[in-house]
Amino acid sequence: MRPPIRAFWRCVMKRIISLLLVAALLVPLAACGGGSVETNKLTVWHDKEDAVIEALSAYLAEAAPEVEVVFEKKTSLTDSLKLVGNDPGSAPDMFIFAHDKIGVFAEMGILADVNTLLAEGALDNWLPMTIEAASYKGTLYQLPLYFETLLFMYNRRYMQDEQVPATTEELYAYMEANTGRGRYGFVEQHSTAYYSAAWIHGFGGSIVSEDGTPFPEPEAVKEALRYHLKFVALMPGETEYSTVNTLFLEGKADATIGGPWMVPSAREAEIDLGIAPMPTVDETGLALAPYSGVQGVQVLKYAAENKAEAVKAVLAALCAPQIGIDLALASGCAPANAACYDDPAVAEDEMVQSMRATAEIAIPMPNIPEMDVMWTVVSNLLTDVNLSGADVDASFDEALSEAESLIANMK
Repeated sequence: MRPPIRAFWRCVMKRIISLLLVAALLVPLAACGGGSVETNKLTVWHDKEDAVIEALSAYLAEAAPEVEVVFEKKTSLTDSLKLVGNDPGSAPDMFIFAHDKIGVFAEMGILADVNTLLAEGALDNWLPMTIEAASYKGTLYQLPLYFETLLFMYNRRYMQDEQVPATTEELYAYMEANTGRGRYGFVEQHSTAYYSAAWIHGFGGSIVSEDGTPFPEPEAVKEALRYHLKFVALMPGETEYSTVNTLFLEGKADATIGGPWMVPSAREAEIDLGIAPMPTVDETGLALAPYSGVQGVQVLKYAAENKAEAVKAVLAALCAPQIGIDLALASGCAPANAACYDDPAVAEDEMVQSMRATAEIAIPMPNIPEMDVMWTVVSNLLTDVNLSGADVDASFDEALSEAESLIANMK
């Protein structure tokens, strides 16, 4: 038997009222839990080696004792950030990473303008290259801490200081005279985009423009590819890092272009390591200008808005020269703050000083989203030309077409 209509609706209304009361009770509880902000605690994601984080942690404990800074290592930091965005419940307050992903995160709208969190003139001593790297569309999204560049390194047991090539033709002559029977005068990761960029820059070319145009100087890129081929012919076909690294560390290659990460291994192998300026391209008069990677602190908008005092305190502390000096001595980092190089201990570090000199010619890796596709495009182009013997013009045209298509799909 069905209940009377009036009784039925009375039952329904009671249930609705009960649900509304429960919801009313839950809202303030949720607001209390999710809205509470530990304003003096900052979580910092990073992917750095222990020596860097230990130096940062020890320094901030003294320089900004009022702020609790918690460092969390993330192996897939960029992927994790793309997932959590600016969510205060999941995202960090800051993260330490290379500058080349700034454009991606700026376009997501999750990064704060760092300049608004710094005192006026705080970055007056910063190397211009690092400020350029940390900026996207005219806004500074990173506080640069240190940077890395490729270096020309040689084993003094085989290449004497007076034999170090000042030009690329001198390098080629040395390679011809010292390559054979399982030995190489010079090796590099010749078919890797990051390494080959230096040769492209040496001919006045570039991989992508600031506005996302691929290969804006096409003839310069093709000239660089053609010229580089004769050097590639005197190097092993295998261009993986492990191969190049092993050849140099085992004394089977006299010289290489490599990053500062190779230096500790070279010293452990008791190599009498020399570091020299990058050779100049005879035809253009331009140096082989490597990419630079600038490591620094990015601040998420939520932290900048809700933990402003803590964020400002940490950034102010990181603007002092001492942290740059500490990082240089702890891990061979080249400070972004030019004042650090006046420290006597830093002044005696050959590798750090060499990176400081290279900063004058180094080109920051493009930080625009379009560069993500260009890494793959250039890698395929180099494989075709250097390893498969494909025609430079035809391969370049194919690479340009692919790049234009991929970039158009990003719009």
